Amino acid sequence: MLGRLNHVAIAVRDAKAAAAVYSAAGAEVSVPTAQPEHGVTTVFVALPNTKLEFIEPLGEASPISKFLEHHPDGGIHHICFEVDDIIAERDRLIADGRRVLGDGTPRIGAHGKPVLFFHPKDFSGTLIEIEEA
Repeated sequence: MLGRLNHVAIAVRDAKAAAAVYSAAGAEVSVPTAQPEHGVTTVFVALPNTKLEFIEPLGEASPISKFLEHHPDGGIHHICFEVDDIIAERDRLIADGRRVLGDGTPRIGAHGKPVLFFHPKDFSGTLIEIEEA
């Protein structure tokens, strides 16, 4: 079962600059962190009830580069939900007709926990990430 909203990811050209708006408003902002296995650099903004994740391309092959070609001003890229058991939730979602992206094997995400992504066409046009809690 999908659990708590973990974060909303926003694709931008400069994650540190985008997060600075929230830092100026008093939110806790992480340092930019390269995630080469995902082709992005991330900056997290901690809020009382969730997090914002600003993602910028890391290298020319970044999947975020293509997103920014279509959305030059940036925009919401995906939302992430926590799950208790990522394999069980993957299997449940697949059995329900949802398409996992990639080969279905969880990868380690920005929080050091297993993650998977599901096709946006199966979730009303929104890319969904699940992260094991």
